[in-house]
Parts: sequence; C-alpha cells; structure tokens
Amino acid sequence: QVQLEESGGGLVQPGGSLKLSCVASGISVRIYTMAWFRQAPGKQREFVARLWSGGSTRYADSVKGRFTISRDNAKNTVYLQMNSLKPEDTAVYYCYAAIGPEYWGQGTQVTVSS
Repeated sequence: QVQLEESGGGLVQPGGSLKLSCVASGISVRIYTMAWFRQAPGKQREFVARLWSGGSTRYADSVKGRFTISRDNAKNTVYLQMNSLKPEDTAVYYCYAAIGPEYWGQGTQVTVSS
C-alpha cells in the first residue's frame, strides 16, 4: 500500500522559512516523479514544484527562486525548502507521486502571518 506522509508545516512570519518533508512508503521516490501542490482556502489546488526521476526540477513562477524541491533516496523522502515566505503562500501543501498511477498525501498546513 502506498502512503505519502507530509510533515513540517506550521505558522511562520513573513520572510521566514519552513522545510516540508514527505516520507513515502510502498514506492521509491528515486524512480517516481515527485511534486508538491498547494491549496489555499477558496482556491483550486495548484502546482508548486516537481522533481523528475532524472533530477530535473520545475517550479511555479510564484515560488521560483524561493522554494527548492529535493529528495533523499536513502530516507525515501522528498523535501520542499521554503524561504522568504509570503502571506500568499498560506495553504495546505500536498505531496504527490506519479509513474502512471498517482498518489497524494493528506496535506500539511502552512500559515504565513505576522
């Protein structure tokens, strides 16, 4: 059974940083395309960052230069380092994995507020 478990969310002031983790079980993050999405209140879920098995990455324009997606194959974990956070980054962040079938985590709340 595939599970994606996110952690690391919380409340942070504007300009601060957070690092989200997504621990995968039942799949290998090394061979899957891994990504982060987010959903703010009243809005549709949107793409944040993607990491392909070969190591290439892609980011939404809104987070480019501030967020970094990475993985630790030994820990079977994908990360999202978020710097220079803004109030508009407030959302539930979801981990996503795909190689044909798609899987989603339950999400972790990130709130950016002073």
